[in-house]
Amino acid sequence: MAVGAALLGTGGGGDPYIGKLMAKAAIAKFGPVDLLPLNDVPDTVEIAACGAMGAPTILIEKMPSGEEIGQALRAYEARTDKKIDAIIPFEAGGINSMTPIMLAAEFRLPVIDADGMGRAFPQLEMETFHVYGVPACPVTVADEQGNVVIIETDDAAKAEWLARGVTIRMGGQSYIVNYGMDGQTARRVSVPGTMSLAIGIGRTIRAATESHRDPVADLITFFSGTHYETARILASGKIVDVSRREQNGWSVGVVTIEPFDSTRKPVSIQIQNENLVAEEDGKVLAIVPDLICILEADTAEPITTERLRYGQRVNVLGVKVPPIMRTPEALAVFGPAAFGLAHEYAPLEA
Repeated sequence: MAVGAALLGTGGGGDPYIGKLMAKAAIAKFGPVDLLPLNDVPDTVEIAACGAMGAPTILIEKMPSGEEIGQALRAYEARTDKKIDAIIPFEAGGINSMTPIMLAAEFRLPVIDADGMGRAFPQLEMETFHVYGVPACPVTVADEQGNVVIIETDDAAKAEWLARGVTIRMGGQSYIVNYGMDGQTARRVSVPGTMSLAIGIGRTIRAATESHRDPVADLITFFSGTHYETARILASGKIVDVSRREQNGWSVGVVTIEPFDSTRKPVSIQIQNENLVAEEDGKVLAIVPDLICILEADTAEPITTERLRYGQRVNVLGVKVPPIMRTPEALAVFGPAAFGLAHEYAPLEA
């Protein structure tokens, strides 16, 4: 699951190795966690979303204590005077698909097989939850020092701005709970099946590697049988430049890939925690919200943006997102214009 979620995270969502260790430790301490299909969620259950906020590079040096997300949930329940019955990830990622497992194990709650992004995005308002009418607040923000901040505003983008500022002052990494909703609402506003999809991706990579098959070819076949439908190789080559910096609580920059095929031009990928747009000589190969996944060439292991470095041999995989993420309302919130990109959205399959 951690490896598959890291692929869905499109470079963001946290390191899968750290996420795996955190989830395994929680399960060892508190017991196993049930995964609840979205269609099986009862109408009246109280649900909250959770995950980590901050630049993924911070986690390399600033390890979580494991208690932050529990503190955030307790503060959320106290603020709303509601008992949460189930947990849903707010995005997919190597940390952010594992954080709900940690929380669910500690509080003996199920995790819903869905999320609010179907991938990872850098900003709190970039959720299908927000797109289809779920209030972002209250947001409870906690850190490893035991500090907890509660944010209340009627604007999701303002909630992002405030929570980002708090997170920066917490050292660049925090853990949050928000987007409370009932089960009936969750079925309407969520991207379904993302946790089981992550498991399937991880199993596909592992099985292909063990059988000495091409894992990328197997991944393309696997996606064709899911609600993501289409995946294709955008580029194959060597990373020849990585320009990356911390800015406003995000990891931003550009990675340049020199193709193995000498007839092709270098491919550049712009990042803001996640991979936003892949271009070759000014031509868009893929753009948000479709997925742009940088995979290690031999193993197809996803490489998060904080782990990109010169000399890595990679494949770049583009993956189509489900229809719920391509509506005009969704593209207004997390399409190219929302990131200040000059390009119009062009569907991957086109």
